[in-house]
Amino acid sequence: MKYMLMIFQNPAVFEALSKDEQTAVMNEAGALWQELADSGEWVSGEALFAASTAKAVRTRGGVPAVTDGPYIEAKEQLAGLLIVDVASEERAVEIAGRWPDARYWGMEVRQLIEQPEG
Repeated sequence: MKYMLMIFQNPAVFEALSKDEQTAVMNEAGALWQELADSGEWVSGEALFAASTAKAVRTRGGVPAVTDGPYIEAKEQLAGLLIVDVASEERAVEIAGRWPDARYWGMEVRQLIEQPEG
């Protein structure tokens, strides 16, 4: 079963961490990524640029309106995602709980709707 694990961060809190703490978070995530790659559970994943660089698009009356910034105002913002292919939801939750961002901010785990091959 494939799951998307969404990584949330508060950019101000991350920036307030010392460089050593920031490096430790990144190294821990990298080690977990390698473990998942080695086990065959890693499908894909990416970090995102800051939410302040986002464009929000809402179409009303057939006309798209584009505004700068994130879709919603929130202290914690989507910082990245990973997709894993695991045996169970419990395993996906276990991985999310081990991701270092879960200790500081949060992770969201959602199963993907897999399309039939055809």
